Amino acid sequence: MDFTAQRLVFRPGDAGYDEEIAGFQTGFATRPAIVFGARSTDDVVAAVSYAAAHALPIGVQATGHGLPAASEGGVLVSTRRMDSVRVDAAARTVTVGAGARWGQVAEAAAPHGLAPLNGSAPGVGAVSYTLGGGLGILGREFGYAADHVRSLDVVTADGTPRHVTADGEPELFWGLLGGGANLGVVTDLEIDLVPVARLYGGAIAFDGSASDPAALLRGYEAWTRTLPDELTSSLSALVYPDLPQLPPHLRGRYLVSVRVAFTGTAAEGERLVAPLRELGDAVSDTLREMPYAESHTIHSDPDFPHAYYGDSVVLSGLDVAAAGELLALTGPAADAMHVVQINQLGGALARPAQNAVPFRDAGWLIRILSPLDGTDVAAARTVHAQAFGLVAPQTLGRSLNFAFGGGDRPDGLYDPETRKRLAELKATYDPANLFRRNYDVS
Repeated sequence: MDFTAQRLVFRPGDAGYDEEIAGFQTGFATRPAIVFGARSTDDVVAAVSYAAAHALPIGVQATGHGLPAASEGGVLVSTRRMDSVRVDAAARTVTVGAGARWGQVAEAAAPHGLAPLNGSAPGVGAVSYTLGGGLGILGREFGYAADHVRSLDVVTADGTPRHVTADGEPELFWGLLGGGANLGVVTDLEIDLVPVARLYGGAIAFDGSASDPAALLRGYEAWTRTLPDELTSSLSALVYPDLPQLPPHLRGRYLVSVRVAFTGTAAEGERLVAPLRELGDAVSDTLREMPYAESHTIHSDPDFPHAYYGDSVVLSGLDVAAAGELLALTGPAADAMHVVQINQLGGALARPAQNAVPFRDAGWLIRILSPLDGTDVAAARTVHAQAFGLVAPQTLGRSLNFAFGGGDRPDGLYDPETRKRLAELKATYDPANLFRRNYDVS
């Protein structure tokens, strides 16, 4: 079949090829043999069928925050044009296309007084985020985004489009949610919205050089023991680069920040965060009531493409002494910049659900992201190994959503029972292993 005459197809050397494979992650590069710029389910079917006929591996890319390494020398399905967002306000659901970003979804839901269970960055793809589980800024109150999926439309490795629900194909439904893009290309996803129009949130930042970061961490951990599930929070620590485009209060400073999202009243939010304000003199304090559409300002994640390597661990509990050593290792004394985030889990995140999201009993998550400007992957890996080694006694595994950038280690992403069940699904729906993720489930 002459695909070029009918579809958007790019090969190395073609005009537009480099633009089509570019994404948010610039630290790693893959060179697919052929790229399908999908605009419809039919285009996805054509891409998967082509890959199957030529025994080529398949990668999927929407925003390019992750690395579709499976497409190296194979087929890349670029879904960024499939960015439809359809809100059903009466049913409190939204159906999102494979390329839709959370910012689009939040904007579409806001006029109805509804919100999606998105993460901190509005530029992240809604579908890929949810397939990895989806740990959002309201996670302790509502659980993982994957817990709220009603249906998925997916093209499996045999080129068959399937409408998958918990009742219709329960095992495939289970495996798609938490298993990532390892069983097919999800073209549409129907997911619940929650009745949240505003929240109390923001960040309070302390000077980590003038204060004791370990003491701030101890105070934060003690504070989290008092919180209702309606408050989701995290602590971050990083040395900001001395760049003129940054605000003066950030440039070159080591800041330890606590981020907060609370769906209760502003008055109750003020009462709950009062102990945080007693931890020290704040460099900045943005805690306030806000419309949900401004929730991305809580973390203010960078919105420009850049190079990074990162990983994460989920923990049964937080050893604050060990975590304090981790902050020291990755802070100003480090040879390169490292961004540490410590998330409190629990609450609704611990509830069982009909999906493959593992480690429900985890109490904490630690992730480290290392910009690659001025360092290299090997150096970042060394620091990560040392840092995560400090919390090894409490480690249950790793988070698929936060195996960012490199994502080059398959171990630890699932508990043995979940891994076994996913392997059985893989053998049923993709026996030729066309969807070769950066991890395996064999």
